[in-house]
Amino acid sequence: MDKKSYVFQQSHISVIGLFCAFLSLCLLYFNNNEVFLDKVIWINSPHINKTDPCGGRYIYVYDLPPRFNVDMVTECKRNQKTSAMCTFTMNGGFGPPLNNTEGVLSDHGWYATDHFNVEIIFYNRMKRYECLTNDSSIAAAFFVPFFVGFDLARYIGDFNVSVRDAGSVEVVNWLITRTEWKNMNGKDHFLVGGRPTWDLRRKTDENIDWGNKFLLLPAAKNMSFLLVESSPYGLNDFAIPYPTYFHPSKDSEVFEWQERMRKTERKWLFSFAGAPRPGDPNSIRSLLISQCNNSRVGKLLECAVADERKCRSPSNVMKMFQSSVFCLQPEGDSATRRSSFDSILAGCIPVFFHPGSFYTQYTWHLPKNYTTYSVFISNDDIRKNVSIEERLSRIDPKTIEMMREEVISLIPRMIYADPDSKLETLEDAFDVSLKAIIRRVAKLRQDMIDGRTNDDLIEIYGWKYALMEQGDYAAVREWEPYFPKLEPVNSSAESVINKQEDQT
Repeated sequence: MDKKSYVFQQSHISVIGLFCAFLSLCLLYFNNNEVFLDKVIWINSPHINKTDPCGGRYIYVYDLPPRFNVDMVTECKRNQKTSAMCTFTMNGGFGPPLNNTEGVLSDHGWYATDHFNVEIIFYNRMKRYECLTNDSSIAAAFFVPFFVGFDLARYIGDFNVSVRDAGSVEVVNWLITRTEWKNMNGKDHFLVGGRPTWDLRRKTDENIDWGNKFLLLPAAKNMSFLLVESSPYGLNDFAIPYPTYFHPSKDSEVFEWQERMRKTERKWLFSFAGAPRPGDPNSIRSLLISQCNNSRVGKLLECAVADERKCRSPSNVMKMFQSSVFCLQPEGDSATRRSSFDSILAGCIPVFFHPGSFYTQYTWHLPKNYTTYSVFISNDDIRKNVSIEERLSRIDPKTIEMMREEVISLIPRMIYADPDSKLETLEDAFDVSLKAIIRRVAKLRQDMIDGRTNDDLIEIYGWKYALMEQGDYAAVREWEPYFPKLEPVNSSAESVINKQEDQT
């Protein structure tokens, strides 16, 4: 055999060998990754049928043991701490019906609703959702109906931390054994809680510390939490509106109320319903009360201990708000307060003093431009004796009319409709919240497919991400001074945020 033939033969054998090796590797890859590929296909598209009106909207509701939800409500009288709440759990969490004896309310759809009952309200509404499924393969998201706020209320205060945490730990341990959880490690799961985020973020295991630590449990960090107040420094909790007193059963009830709020006479320039916080040196409430008392166009509904019952009357609160052009909404016991939603329901333009009270909280439910529906006066301005009356008097009547119309247009998105009926042309707070969580899960699912871990996200910038998701970079820059500058864990991620802001 000559040298050329030998070289050709050796090359031919080498090519065949390489091809066989490549073919073997391909077969080995596909055999070993069959499960992985199936999982990616499931994550990429939960079998969405484009002709199905529920395609991409199906919700899987866990059938939790009743001790985690309904038993807490039915047995509430057995617990001294929750016995006073029992009255407010009737009518699916709306509470007892209100009589329109003073003519302040409308004749239908009004209840004495406790502002922490959103988890019960949401649960009862979810049971009637038109796109429920028992097939996890087509679910857009998974709802965990654990009444975490009610559970906390049973033991808060004088119980040790192990008792306060027991329900949350048990629920999480139950979830992580489920096949549905393992598909996305819980990232497609969500839970609704009727408490501010701080009640569920206890940092230590000292009995003296407040609340439980549900949101800080490792597995829970993958879930999304819909709460009445979120943390500006969290990545997986999102604020949804506090329940108001109005729960309409049809569109016409909403339209009639909106029209009434357009026509109502407003004799007060501004008003405030609240009590001072003498033990809180950072509170501006005493200053607001003083300005109300010293103004001929200001109105005060005093809510100190001696007058507390007046403020607990929905008619008293709504009557004053309906008679006011602007309603002062400082921070409550925490950053947010239910009164903000009552003022919007009354067609009263809210005045906020810190962005964390509203603007960076309810981003799913609000327009990007806060100046279209509210006024902002900083806490520092109030401490410098800036006159609220003078500031508000500068706003011309035409602008006020436009702002009030925007406030009134927000009413449907701020209320929870009667679950036994359905609004036909309007979306309420439930609809808006559910659409938002489905969008969030879809994005997380796509991120997993694309190999994005989102490990570069920084918790202390949670409030920024909420605004950036809406493309509201101007608000990010405007509100930066109002949130304490904490040391970032990931400096490279911080530079990415800054770069995104600079490019807008």
